[in-house]
Amino acid sequence: MASKSTVTTLTIFFFFFIFISIEPKVVQSQQISTVDSGCNGRWIHIRTLPSRFNLDLLSTCNRYPITDDLCPYLANHGLGPTTHTRTRSWYRTDPLLLELIFHRRILEYPCLTPDPDLATAVYLPYYAGIDSLRYLYGPDLNSSADHGSDLLEFLTRDQPEIWSRRSGHDHFLVMARPAWDFSQPLTVDPPVWGTSFLERPEFFNLTALTLESRFWPWQEQAVPYPTSFHPHSLPFLESWIRRVRRSRRTSLMLFAGGGGTSTSPNIRRSIRLECTSANATATATTESDNNNNKICDFVDCSNGICEHDPIRFMRPMLQSSFCLQPPGDTPTRKATFDGIIAGCIPVFFEDQTAKMQYGWHLPESEFSEFSVTIPKEDVVFRGVRIQDVLMSIPKEEVARMRERVIEMMPRVMYRRHGASMGLMSKKDAVDIAIDGVLDKIKSRVLF
Repeated sequence: MASKSTVTTLTIFFFFFIFISIEPKVVQSQQISTVDSGCNGRWIHIRTLPSRFNLDLLSTCNRYPITDDLCPYLANHGLGPTTHTRTRSWYRTDPLLLELIFHRRILEYPCLTPDPDLATAVYLPYYAGIDSLRYLYGPDLNSSADHGSDLLEFLTRDQPEIWSRRSGHDHFLVMARPAWDFSQPLTVDPPVWGTSFLERPEFFNLTALTLESRFWPWQEQAVPYPTSFHPHSLPFLESWIRRVRRSRRTSLMLFAGGGGTSTSPNIRRSIRLECTSANATATATTESDNNNNKICDFVDCSNGICEHDPIRFMRPMLQSSFCLQPPGDTPTRKATFDGIIAGCIPVFFEDQTAKMQYGWHLPESEFSEFSVTIPKEDVVFRGVRIQDVLMSIPKEEVARMRERVIEMMPRVMYRRHGASMGLMSKKDAVDIAIDGVLDKIKSRVLF
């Protein structure tokens, strides 16, 4: 049997081979398509970076014992291994590999150009989240202020005119961790947590796509966490949507997550207590009136046991009308997007969980059409019962909200690379992120 190090080496070699075999075709298509007026104002130049900034970093996939071993999830260009042998849409995806997923997908973008002077935006294929692991967990922890110095040195030395012509305003990258993990002040001594990448003044102008943004830096924009659903063709997406629509919702509400076991008041504790109490005292009349067999379902995802196992929570989500999305260590949750994929109406307890984060993918003006918001203070301190709020919503309104959730599904999913033309006609999370980046850059740069 091959050792883990041998498997990792073979995996990295495979990635090098795939990317090398793809890029020449991309360049050729760029040169052919530069006359296409449909790309006016939409050209993107992929900055060529040394492999130490991206693919080489994958070789450290099992180096940090505090985090999960990422090596098994490098398969399928970062989508991870399939959940079972017969599926072509479901994968055990790790959100930290969004940088690899995005890199692979942008190679298929139709408006790429090898000429940076023609480009509206310059994409930096730097795996910042993966590189940050050595500062967050490894021996370089106390040098976290140096994160980004090597990249900056390269950008200002190799073809410096690309970076300097707009002072980085036209550059963007993906950072597959919350922005807080890159926001340690440069003056903190000794370092507490995180790196200082986003605190470096030299990077203040570039656009950073993160899994969770802070609320004041204009250069940060949150994008959806990758779920496990990555269809490759329109029939597979449509088949899943039909299943979502016909699924019998036997539970009023679901919470899939951990926490809530402390004695101090918090929203997760309140949810656990309400679920336990509601299921113990539910009456036949209540169940009959709401077409639910139970008031609350609970999937315990403590200690990360659900992270790479969508089978644990997708079936319960399919069987629930509402999915509760309380904040945890940080405001945002991957489960928000898992629930949308399952057609489960999200219930939020603070605006920072989604409304103030994902404006490109989940328009703020439409939030009341596909979600419910119950202030967490009302639940924790004022005795408001979540089930009472949800049961007061008319059935017709619930059905309408679920249809809106289903309509939002393509916007938050990351389709598989090499997808069919039919599926490519529906904009997914990557397409919408690219549109947002281009609009953001054009709003502050004169071309």
